[in-house]
Amino acid sequence: MEFIPFLVGSILIFNIVLAFTIIFLERKDASSTWAWLMVLLFIPIAGFFLYLVFGRKLSNQRIFTWDTKSRLGVKTSVQAQLNSMVERTFHFKHAELSGYRDLYLLHLRNNDAIFTQDNQLKIFTDGNEKFKALIQDLEKATNHIHLLYYIIRHDQLGKQIAEVLIKKANEGVEVRVLYDDMGSRGLSRAFKKRLRNAGGEVEAFFPPKIPKVNFKINYRNHRKLAIIDAKIGYIGGFNIGDEYLGKNKKFGYWRDTHLRINGDAVRMMQTRFILDWNQASRNDILYEDRFYAAVPSGDVGVQIVSSGPDSEWEQIKNGYIKMILSAREYIYIQTPYFIPDESLQDALRIAALSGVKVKIMIPNKPDHPFVYWATLSYIGDLLSAGAEVFVYQNGFLHAKTIVVDGKIASVGTANIDVRSFRLNFEVNAFIYDIGVSDQLVKAFDHDIKFCSQMTRKLYAKRSLGIRFKESISRLLSPIL
Repeated sequence: MEFIPFLVGSILIFNIVLAFTIIFLERKDASSTWAWLMVLLFIPIAGFFLYLVFGRKLSNQRIFTWDTKSRLGVKTSVQAQLNSMVERTFHFKHAELSGYRDLYLLHLRNNDAIFTQDNQLKIFTDGNEKFKALIQDLEKATNHIHLLYYIIRHDQLGKQIAEVLIKKANEGVEVRVLYDDMGSRGLSRAFKKRLRNAGGEVEAFFPPKIPKVNFKINYRNHRKLAIIDAKIGYIGGFNIGDEYLGKNKKFGYWRDTHLRINGDAVRMMQTRFILDWNQASRNDILYEDRFYAAVPSGDVGVQIVSSGPDSEWEQIKNGYIKMILSAREYIYIQTPYFIPDESLQDALRIAALSGVKVKIMIPNKPDHPFVYWATLSYIGDLLSAGAEVFVYQNGFLHAKTIVVDGKIASVGTANIDVRSFRLNFEVNAFIYDIGVSDQLVKAFDHDIKFCSQMTRKLYAKRSLGIRFKESISRLLSPIL
C-alpha cells in the first residue's frame, strides 16, 4: 500500500502540468479553461483522456487547401468588392439594403464571403417537400453532383437517395459524396462500394487514423450542402434520414429550415464543398469552369459564410452579433440549442433592454439533455431583460434561423451554441432581401401557433432538481 501516496502525488503533478498547458500554451478563452480545469479536478485520470479527445485545438493547423487558380480568383474578386464598398462605388440592386454595408464588409474581410445579388431562393420548412425537390434535381443532373451532409442514414430515405446517386453515376454524371465520419458512422459499406463501382466517389471527413480511436472526434463537419451541375445549391438544417421526414416516434414532426438557391451564391457553396472535399480526398478537385457555371436567376442578395475550429475568428457568430446590433425593431431566432457565449448573450440582452422586440423559439423535446438544461439557464437571463421565449410543442424544432427587422436573415447549419461557434465546421447563408425575410417571419409566426410561451412567472416555478441540472450544465456549457 506504500505506492498509493506516490500514485496520488503523481496524478496530482500530472494534473498540474496539464492545467498549466491548458492555461498558458493552448490559450483557450477563460470560460473553456475553467470548464476543463473543473473536469481535471473532479475526474483526474479520465479527465486527461477526455481532454485529449475533446479539448485539443485545431486553430494552428492548416486543414483546407485549394489550387492556385481558385485561390487567386477568389482573392481578386474579394479585394475588388472590398475596394468598391469602401469607396462607396458598389451598386446595390436594392438601395434600402445598402445600410448593411458594415455587415457585407465584415463577411468579406473575415471570411472572403463574396456578396452576390442575383439569386433566387426557395424556402423549405418541411422535410418531405425538401427531399422531394432535392431528389427531382438529382434526377436531372447531367454533369456533377456534390453532396456534403453531417448525417446520412442507412434507412428508407438514405437508400432512396443512394439509388439515385448510383443511377446517375452509372449514367456518367460525376458523383461525389462527403460525410462526417462521426455523424454518419452507420453509413452502409454496401452503398459506398456500389457507388464507387459505378464510378462515384465517397469520402469521410476526419476519419480515425487508428480504428475506433479518433482524436478529432470533437471537431465535426456539421455542414449540409448539395450542389448540382453548379446551378442549384441546397443549404440548411436537414440531414439525410427518416427522422427528418417526421418518422421518428421520439421526436415526431421535424421542423427545420432549408434553402434551394439558384444564382451566383452557388459558386460560393461550390468553393466550400471543394475545400472540404480536398481535405478529405486524395483526388483533389482542381479549378474547372464547369464547376462555377452558375446562372443569374433573381435579385436576392446572399453571402455564404463558413466557420470552424481552424479559424482565428468565429465568423458566423460575429455575423449573428452584427445582425443583432443592427436591429431597430425586432429579432426573431429559432434554434434547437441556445447556449450563447457572453458576447452574444450581451448583444441580445442590450437589444431587449433598448426596446427591440426579441423573440426566441426553442424545442420542447431535447435530443441532448445537458444542452437542453443549459439552454433553459441562458433563456432565464433574457426573460429578465424582456425577451419573449416560445417553446415549440409540435415535434422537434431544428431550424437555425435569425431574422432582423424584416430585411436581413441567416439560415444554415450553425446553432446558437459554443459548439457551433468554436468546435464544428459550419456554413450559413446570410440573406439580404425583404421578400425572403418576410417569408421567414411568416414561418415563425405560424410556428408560434404550436408553441407555449415561457414567461418569467413559469420560469420561476422550476423545480430544485431542474435548477441544479441547469447550474451544472451551464458550468460545462463551454465544452458541451
